[in-house]
Amino acid sequence: MRLSVPRIPPLSDAELTADQAKALEPYFWGNPGNIVRTLAQKPEALSRLTPWVSYFLSRLIDLPPRAKEIVILRTGFLCKSGYEWAHHAIVAVRAGLSEDEIVRIKQGAGAGWSSAEAVLIQAVDELHRDYFISNVTWAELRGHYSEIQCMDVVYTAAFYAQLSMILNTFGVQLEEGLHLDPDLDGGERVSRWS
Repeated sequence: MRLSVPRIPPLSDAELTADQAKALEPYFWGNPGNIVRTLAQKPEALSRLTPWVSYFLSRLIDLPPRAKEIVILRTGFLCKSGYEWAHHAIVAVRAGLSEDEIVRIKQGAGAGWSSAEAVLIQAVDELHRDYFISNVTWAELRGHYSEIQCMDVVYTAAFYAQLSMILNTFGVQLEEGLHLDPDLDGGERVSRWS
């Protein structure tokens, strides 16, 4: 986390305009978190982002849940998104990752993964570093995953990198009860106005 306070604060229910409330409607199945309450400041953007968010939360994505969470966590770690990591570490456990495996995601592809899972981490690393998956890594991905699943690897890494940029820059803070992983504390805890 780069900021100790939000640059763009999340909206309370009392602060919502009619357009902001309408943009938040799809998220009221639970208690909307700080991310969507922050993005609601610009309801036109949130309402257009919602279908893309829904894709990753639905059964329409062809990537198995465990693989999807490996991609999300590695992306969040590389982007230093404490918010993404805190949320998806919980989801990853539900998807079948152990606490040890979650820690090993931070260590990279050579940290004792199966070849099918190591290549997911390698692909995310290449996307993060080069904005491209090499031919060698793509061929290895295709050895373990269908073409559609490989597309979902790229979509997932790209979407969560974008989300991490938004979270980091807007200073979206963790909700009560979530804890910042010490490896994702940017050390440079700057204020809203720095």
